[in-house]
Amino acid sequence: MDFILIFDKKENMVHFKSIFLFFALLTTTLNYGQFTDVINSNRPGESMGGFSVGKTVFQAELGFYGIKEKHEFLDYEADGFGSELSLRYGALLEQLEFNLDLQYQKDWYNSDVLNETRSGLKQTTIGVKYLFYDPNKKPEGKPNVYSWKANHRFSYKSLIPAVGLYAGAHINISDNPFSFPNEPTISPKAMLITQNQFGKQVLVINIIADKIATDYFSYGYIITLTRGFSPRWSGFLENQGIKGDYYSDGIFRGGAAFLIKENIQVDASIGANYKNTPSLLFGGIGLSWRFDKNYSEIMLRTPKEKKGKDKKGKDKKDKTKKRLDEVDQEK
Repeated sequence: MDFILIFDKKENMVHFKSIFLFFALLTTTLNYGQFTDVINSNRPGESMGGFSVGKTVFQAELGFYGIKEKHEFLDYEADGFGSELSLRYGALLEQLEFNLDLQYQKDWYNSDVLNETRSGLKQTTIGVKYLFYDPNKKPEGKPNVYSWKANHRFSYKSLIPAVGLYAGAHINISDNPFSFPNEPTISPKAMLITQNQFGKQVLVINIIADKIATDYFSYGYIITLTRGFSPRWSGFLENQGIKGDYYSDGIFRGGAAFLIKENIQVDASIGANYKNTPSLLFGGIGLSWRFDKNYSEIMLRTPKEKKGKDKKGKDKKDKTKKRLDEVDQEK
């Protein structure tokens, strides 16, 4: 149903029509780049979104978690806590992002033969991400000013994802109690990233090759579905799969995030795996903060519609105006 049918007074109809036409033309004339009005954080999930934070934008994502680990076959238990820090910076190009991921963990390991306290940098990863393709960079065209339904029907274009690539490397700090035996100092990592927007839902898929060209090579995926429930609240569900000769697993996560300000977000999450070699149970909270004072908006203008005439030789612009007048008269 068109919005024009819900107004009882002609003056309200004209007022609404003017506002709708203004915003419709505005959204099709200007198309912004990577930067969004509110912070776009990878937390609280473990997947990486396809878009960068924006050129000259700095973003920090900090989290604290508790973890319980139990291995049925090796007969040990480990209980501990940790912190995660991701630093992201957009530089050189709007689509380019450099990032550093750090994870520190301390736990108490207990078994029949060994009891010890372990602590250290469990993960240190540096990398770069680049968005190769954004299907929304070019608008589909002008909206239908007569029908709300026509402008909000399902678009098959939403099935085409944004596509990014990530390349990085793990740096194995010496005396790391959480690393594999004789793990190399540098282990390459690569990732294919896709991201779809389906209304209030965002689907992110990561296809990962980890510790490439080492004895501990693994491959896997992360699928994250996020939904916005209000301008401030959002929730997510996530599934991660890992396959390797030394470690394989399947992990499920869920949680929510709350937007305090346009550049500050807090979150909470919980997760577990489905196996017992070892079994994992963990939960945490986090904070994301963005500094964007140096950012300058990048606007891409779409070509203006060329004026033309219909088959009767009348201007199309005049024909559109006449149609709007007819709608007013019908009211």
